[in-house]
Amino acid sequence: MRVGMGYDVHKFQQGRPLILGGIAIPYEKGLMGHSDADVLLHAIKDALLGAAALGDIGKHFPDTDPAYKGADSMELLVHVGKLLNREGYQVNNIDGTLIAEKPKMAPYIPEMVRSIAKALAISEGQINIKATTTEGLGFEGRKEGIASMAIASIENIQSSS
Repeated sequence: MRVGMGYDVHKFQQGRPLILGGIAIPYEKGLMGHSDADVLLHAIKDALLGAAALGDIGKHFPDTDPAYKGADSMELLVHVGKLLNREGYQVNNIDGTLIAEKPKMAPYIPEMVRSIAKALAISEGQINIKATTTEGLGFEGRKEGIASMAIASIENIQSSS
């Protein structure tokens, strides 16, 4: 069993859609970034890559590469899942936290869980997503952006057979 953690943060930006957990969330602003700026999926991908000692998303999907301009983070998550499988790992579980004052995330979490489970070909029961606020403190509390943390555990299926 191996464990990895991930963290990501993005500023709000006018004129962009807000994508979290692969889901479009109705809100007046989106997040600034080279890709779709999905902070939740970025943290999850970093947690999975870290657990497998495969680096981070910057190594695999550098923001200096024009190929990833506007990239769909869900497609990149599928790629990370396939990479883990090729390396002999399977996902045990993922626990992610979104940190934002607005918008409220609770109504969208079940769909996020479904989309992440589908992308990684795992069950919804292996994924937990939650949201919290900072009670008005910090950049999240000032509604300047969103942060996300994730932890993931994986298992080497080659050594268990």
